[in-house]
Amino acid sequence: MQIGILGCGYVGLVSGACLAEIGHSVVCGDNDESKIRTLNAGGLPIYEPYLSEIVSGNVEARRLSFTANLGDAVRHGDVVFICVGTPPLQDGDADLSAIDAAARLIAVEARSSKLVIEKSTVPMQTGQKLTRALAIYGRNSKNSFSVASNPEFLREGTAVLDFLHPGRIVIGVSDERAETTLREIYRPILEQSALPCPIHDRDCPTKEAPALLVTSINSAELIKHACNSFLAVKISYANLIADICETMGADVEEVMQAMGLDPRIGSAFLRPGLGFGGFCLPKDIQAFIRLGEKAGVDVSLLRDAELINKRRIDHFLTKATHWLWTLKDKRIGVLGLSFKPNTDDIRFAPAMELIARLLQEHAQVRVYDPQAMAKTRELFPAIHYGADPYEVAEGSEALMIVTEWDSFSELDWPRIRGLMQRPLVLDGRNLLNGKEMVAMGFEYQGVGIPPAETWGPEVAQPTEVPLAQKLRH
Repeated sequence: MQIGILGCGYVGLVSGACLAEIGHSVVCGDNDESKIRTLNAGGLPIYEPYLSEIVSGNVEARRLSFTANLGDAVRHGDVVFICVGTPPLQDGDADLSAIDAAARLIAVEARSSKLVIEKSTVPMQTGQKLTRALAIYGRNSKNSFSVASNPEFLREGTAVLDFLHPGRIVIGVSDERAETTLREIYRPILEQSALPCPIHDRDCPTKEAPALLVTSINSAELIKHACNSFLAVKISYANLIADICETMGADVEEVMQAMGLDPRIGSAFLRPGLGFGGFCLPKDIQAFIRLGEKAGVDVSLLRDAELINKRRIDHFLTKATHWLWTLKDKRIGVLGLSFKPNTDDIRFAPAMELIARLLQEHAQVRVYDPQAMAKTRELFPAIHYGADPYEVAEGSEALMIVTEWDSFSELDWPRIRGLMQRPLVLDGRNLLNGKEMVAMGFEYQGVGIPPAETWGPEVAQPTEVPLAQKLRH
């Protein structure tokens, strides 16, 4: 099929490339000319595993192209996917101005009837407004426009895998023709046997056919917000338990392991740390709160989850101050800048707030990340960017692990201990084994585990201490 994509961000670029990979002819448009120049020159504006191979292969096969003329993308597609940003407004509502602009563009530039598909995350009833906008903006046209919702469930860092091997595909439609078209678009993925796998066999997930859920447009729009808000609540609940564990002397890793083994709960997203970040969960829970308020529903559960998340950096810095006494003039290394591993996305990343707060405390900040330093340098040009973690560790009085990149767990930690002025590791993701770190001579503090200063000095095992001492720590 011929498909137009409006927007070459994470969702639009991954979706467009993967739709080309399964055989469609795709033109991706974006009004950011520098982004289009990068793509047409063979580069990528984002880091995402496997995406470079997918893009280059399909550009070479002439199934995928990029343009700064959005009208070309509209005219190319019998189907047009809207993949534009919906950032949060000051009151938490989603900013739908880009959706409105896309509707006007489609209505004006179309030379034939189109199926217009919402891929962006939007509040419920946006489909109704989009249908009305297309009718108004296209009132002088003989073309007809139908609307469908197809929410994305792409996780940054595994987005290509998630698109080609999804657990489910949700399509919200109002007529049979839209359903038939969407089924045809996703047929290679639904059948799986017809799907070429562009990734190495060892990384390829199961090729079982995903579930296809056909819903109303309103339900499809709500599903995305409902899923992300639930994940946010789950992460905040894990952090609540972590705080109790730290105070009372329990080990959150043991508690979470037991909880995750309950099939009613599951282990996914049940991990304590510095909270959730990225562009999806923070803005989606805000938008869902506003949606609930408009519906007259008590959304205090979501508000509490959001508040717990906002306090994670405060809690982390309190622990840092406990160990260091003061942060002023202390050389502190930060390992990890992206909001999660395997991406260069720093939007709403906990590391950004942490760095800002450390600078407010007049700490000397040194940072390293495998992918996200270029984007971070645009926000914090004056801090020191290490060539590797060892340079960041040299002379530091504390190392803070903020993003759980696998490569950090594989570092030569005895070497790092020798480089540091004070071998203190504050592990905001519980990436490392605290007992092993203490055995190597580190001072170590994770999240939701007893402070290492209560452990025996010569053995890497927690020791029994009086309850009053546990509470004091």
